[in-house]
Amino acid sequence: MTGSRTTLGPVRILCIDTSGGSAVALVDVPEEGGTTVLSAASGEDPRRHAESLSPLVAEVLGGGTFDAVAVGTGPAPFTGLRVGLVTAQVLARGRGVPVHGVSTLDVLARQGLDGLPAGEEVLVVTDARRKEVYWGRYVADGPDDVRRLAGPAVAAPATLDPAGATVLGPGAARYPELLVAAPGTPASVDPAVLARVVRARLARRVAGAEVELGTEPLYLRRPDVHPAGTPKRATAPAP
Repeated sequence: MTGSRTTLGPVRILCIDTSGGSAVALVDVPEEGGTTVLSAASGEDPRRHAESLSPLVAEVLGGGTFDAVAVGTGPAPFTGLRVGLVTAQVLARGRGVPVHGVSTLDVLARQGLDGLPAGEEVLVVTDARRKEVYWGRYVADGPDDVRRLAGPAVAAPATLDPAGATVLGPGAARYPELLVAAPGTPASVDPAVLARVVRARLARRVAGAEVELGTEPLYLRRPDVHPAGTPKRATAPAP
């Protein structure tokens, strides 16, 4: 890339997301837009990222090459998200290519907005466990990106106000009495859409705009790991 260049050529992106299960895809994004998924693989168990991700990457790559790595940055539980981010960084470093991060909520928002009228707002909700959800509110920013209006944050589902927005995302299915998701709501990140968002942001960066592509994880709360403390003194039972 040179200082005089104002367009972005075709790019092949290895996409990784571990915000729920594990999803990996190798995606071609041509200069004129659109995407072609060359290969893809996924694992649905959200508790086996460490065991499943490397085999999925090997299956998808099959010895192939890529120009960049894209990775979902959450919000998501600590362990799974960390596995995806570390894997993405190691792969990028090993191939000498850049790694770009995008919020999982951003990608889900773009997926849902693809089927909605222009100007529609969406409230994206994913499961945060502990009877809470991660959420963000969005509108479209061109055909391949989104603009965040509020969030990302973690909250009890009863505290969210979906008025004026279409509810999207897998978190709504956990609390149907509180959040009614739109028909066909995305249940997981589509790696091809992750690639589209990255491509759109890279193009804006080349044109001189400030964009979000950092790989800092969005945990939003402390992990469920606590340092060992002083053992409690045993109390003798009452006679």
